Amino acid sequence: MSSAVSPVIAVLGLGEAGSRISADLAAAGATVRGFDPLVAPPAGVRAATSDADACAGAALVISVNSAHDALDALEQSLPALDGQAIWADFNTSAPGLKQELARVAADAVQVVDVAVMAPVPPTGLRTPLTVSGPAAPAAAGLLRQYGAQVQVIDGPVGQAATRKLLRSVYYKGLAAAVVEALEAARAAGLEEWLAGNIRDELENSNAATLDRLVTGSETHAVRRREEMAAAADLLDELGVPPRIATASRDWLADLAARRPARG
Repeated sequence: MSSAVSPVIAVLGLGEAGSRISADLAAAGATVRGFDPLVAPPAGVRAATSDADACAGAALVISVNSAHDALDALEQSLPALDGQAIWADFNTSAPGLKQELARVAADAVQVVDVAVMAPVPPTGLRTPLTVSGPAAPAAAGLLRQYGAQVQVIDGPVGQAATRKLLRSVYYKGLAAAVVEALEAARAAGLEEWLAGNIRDELENSNAATLDRLVTGSETHAVRRREEMAAAADLLDELGVPPRIATASRDWLADLAARRPARG
């Protein structure tokens, strides 16, 4: 696609993700303007002097600065936008913030909620994305022209963020549990043994693993609560803060309390 006829895409925030996405868009033939007060744009991306300058005449704005700056970036850009433009919020934040962006934008710009479903490096623009909101199909169509992998989620702004964050509870929670367990195993001189045990468990997981985890926790909540209390005590003795162990203990205690009493 010739840059003379391609729509303007603005990228606000040129950190690791924004720089890679903007560079890939430019390499694919898009006309890209980028703005970041601290980072120069990559090759092929036209430098802008402000959020509003980057957004002037843009068909699509990719906001990938931070959740903390997301609302300010939108407010700074609104005077340069029109009702046909699409504001794609790529920031990782709670659905409520995404909905607040849509409320503030009103009819000035069409807000869509984009969830980045994997680390941007090394795949850049081809990192899987999910997008929700009334203008999601239009945003997806534009991004797909340049090679993006986009799944449209039915529903209002915030649905994409909801799905990503629910998945994050599992993935990041699992990672935290593994890191805490290995740190304690290192302190006990058993890191190699535990790492091999974890690898075996992951390799042998299958479709039945989820049911086993859920039903096992429900059935054995009382016993497992005591087990995790002992595990938390062990980590204390090893000098490792038992953040995940105590959270597991408390969660199992709540689960046990919800079980119906036996007559």
